[in-house]
Amino acid sequence: MSMQDITSKTSQLSVSEHVVYVNETTGSDATGHGTVDAPFATALAAVTLIGNMPEEKQEAFKVMVQKAGEEAYAEITASALKKARKAHKDAANKARRVAEQAERQHAQGEAKRMEEQRRLEESSKVELTEDASLPAAKKIRIQDAEAHRGQRVKVFGWVHRQRVQGRDMMFVVLRDGTGFLQCVLTDRLCHTRDALALTAETTVCVYGVISAVPEGKSAPGGHELAADYWEVVGRAPGGDDAISNRVSEGADPSILLQQRHLVIRGEKAAAVLKVRAHVMRAFRAHFDAAGYFEVTPPCMVQTQVEGGSTLFEFDYYGEPAYLTQSSQLYLETCLPSMGAVYTLAESYRAEKSHTRRHLSEYTHCEAEIPFISFEDLLDGIEHMVKDVVARVWAEPETRAMIKQLNPEFEPPTEPFVRMRYEDAIVWLNEHGVNHEDGSPYVFGEDIPEAPERAMTDAIGKPILLTHFPGPIKAFYMPATKEDPRVTESVDLLMPGVGEIVGGSMRIWDHDELVAAYAREGLDTAPYYWYLDQRKYGSCPHGGFGLGVERFLAWLLNRFSVRECCLYPRFVDRCQP
Repeated sequence: MSMQDITSKTSQLSVSEHVVYVNETTGSDATGHGTVDAPFATALAAVTLIGNMPEEKQEAFKVMVQKAGEEAYAEITASALKKARKAHKDAANKARRVAEQAERQHAQGEAKRMEEQRRLEESSKVELTEDASLPAAKKIRIQDAEAHRGQRVKVFGWVHRQRVQGRDMMFVVLRDGTGFLQCVLTDRLCHTRDALALTAETTVCVYGVISAVPEGKSAPGGHELAADYWEVVGRAPGGDDAISNRVSEGADPSILLQQRHLVIRGEKAAAVLKVRAHVMRAFRAHFDAAGYFEVTPPCMVQTQVEGGSTLFEFDYYGEPAYLTQSSQLYLETCLPSMGAVYTLAESYRAEKSHTRRHLSEYTHCEAEIPFISFEDLLDGIEHMVKDVVARVWAEPETRAMIKQLNPEFEPPTEPFVRMRYEDAIVWLNEHGVNHEDGSPYVFGEDIPEAPERAMTDAIGKPILLTHFPGPIKAFYMPATKEDPRVTESVDLLMPGVGEIVGGSMRIWDHDELVAAYAREGLDTAPYYWYLDQRKYGSCPHGGFGLGVERFLAWLLNRFSVRECCLYPRFVDRCQP
């Protein structure tokens, strides 16, 4: 209760009565005044009011209490008064201690501020100059530090973190995109205004000699740079605008997405993007080694591949056009001239989905191969995944980042499980994985994401799920000869993620493809060039598409594919 409250409440009391009223049923410590019309609810409030009066007035007052269930007021008992006075005394002592602590903290803060101000004033007199008698410093990147141990170098980078040890030593960890390097600043190097005001993300250039860290000590790369000179290149703000106040690991996901340009400076986010770059390179190396040619199909199209409901439509000089859902059809046109081909390009799906495995824009690794069988296609998909993983796993730097992000990961070595769609329906029924209403899944239904992942996670191995019914797959997928209800189609399912690859053989007979267009209600006119592939020397062929972000989510154990691309695009998110 503040002194203003006490003064106000005291003025409401009857001086002649010298009584403070407490009604345990109708009273209120917050709004009461201690009068019969506005009583308190507790004896503590009454004693607090009296205890804060001048001492000469306190003895004149008494406390009248009306307990719950009683009809009249009675003077407070001696024991209840003693208990209330003790509680008041304890509260007053606590308030005094809090006030004293606040005063001490204020004094300490003020002293610290004065000391910092004094040091800043002194630091402005300290000027650093490079020692001209030292050997010329060689500019290097941090990744080359080990090869330059014992030499004088200069390194540019961002201040990733820092630690001050006393007045005469600072440890500054630099980041330049190729690695991390601990720099040790001593004596005058720590006394400049720039040193005292140094903040995370400031860009600096540090000169000195790189040496292995002393035994028993640790630092990134096992070495550190003993600085002999340094300078600020570009300052970063501190205080409220410091990067640590803009982004933090536990922040709301929407904030992290809005500040994605700063988030990617963090160790985990940067590691994901670096592994992504190595994975993209590994895919290209895999296809190059297998004799595929890379092609770059258009992303502005006037045809659909995966159904009209997910097309991004725009006006193309007065004609309707779309952002591509897949480059498959264009890859097929390259088969007669280039043989097996692939592309690593963006695809777009206008899916209003907020699931953790959907993006509106994603990187699509697609391939088409002529003169193959369905078994060849399955073997090729399995070999590709294993080979790409083996390639990145063989690179020590990439392997270390994968283990940092996904410590339990081990490259797949056993053959992938091969399961037909109808067997998956049986598995779901046998294991009680049903619709939300409790009804079982039946042949012909599309298996949604949740039950598909439940099955994949339970089996715990990659699954090549094959032979889907024609009505739930794309128009270009051919029916099998032995069972015309199903198609030569496949999804590769990975534990923890679900589907990462979708593929099939392609209808290669002209008349059969025309019939498929008619069945889907599609006008063949915009597809004239695609039909010509069946007219001018067709052949059995197949292909697949892999979502790179989903592949990375599996490889790095990321919760969402949004973490696996630079700037994710999905419903309501097109920034930064």
